[in-house]
Amino acid sequence: MTVPRTASPVADRRARPGRAVLAAETRLFLREPGSLFWIVAFPTILLVVLAFVPGFDEPSADYGGRSFLDAYVPTSCLLAAIMGGILAMPTVISAYREQHVLRRIATTPARAGHVLGVQVALHAAAVLLSMVLVLAVSRLAFGVALPDTLPAWLLAYVLAVVAVLGVGALISGTAPSVRASSTLGIVAFLPLMFTAGVWYPVSAMGGLLRDIVAATPTGAAALAMDRAQAGDWPSLLQVSVVAGWAVLLAVLAVRCFRWQ
Repeated sequence: MTVPRTASPVADRRARPGRAVLAAETRLFLREPGSLFWIVAFPTILLVVLAFVPGFDEPSADYGGRSFLDAYVPTSCLLAAIMGGILAMPTVISAYREQHVLRRIATTPARAGHVLGVQVALHAAAVLLSMVLVLAVSRLAFGVALPDTLPAWLLAYVLAVVAVLGVGALISGTAPSVRASSTLGIVAFLPLMFTAGVWYPVSAMGGLLRDIVAATPTGAAALAMDRAQAGDWPSLLQVSVVAGWAVLLAVLAVRCFRWQ
């Protein structure tokens, strides 16, 4: 009687390199509590701190009859995307290139593209988890209403996440070293923080400053999400600006990426 042969673990890994890379990179990602804190926990902690500032929970004409806290919910979610896409992800990918990890992976059944795709997916998942946490805490702890037009809110946010991850991928794909990647990340981090409304909500800006901010990916996303938060559909221009940036940055990131 012939015993049927089963695939060996090595053969199974070769047949499914993407799954092996996902498992390995997920373990490494979860061993970085610092990155997870800044991406997942910090935006919610910041929102909670602001909630205890006197007057921030009271309606104001500057925010269309809503409170500063209501207007800050989209900003907190965008902050998570900036933390993950600009500060965390580029240093990981740049380190892989600088340490010749991608070159070594190219000699295995897996491909460098598997590693990069998994890194983007893991950071995007952490950002989306942070978004859920912000919405849950703001609703359950402080009574902030969920976005009335949730599909439009989610569309604007997902496009913003793609755009921010595109900036991060562009930085990590072109920076010659981890140090350069960190420097470029800080350079991009500060203006993205401002245009996302971290220091002052975009919805309360006016004049030329508002027009300039509205032309940026996080600024347009903040305005679109703010309108959806208040129950209105974002304007076609706002959604188009975010979508345009998302497509442009994704294409540039792919074209400019250097494997070695």
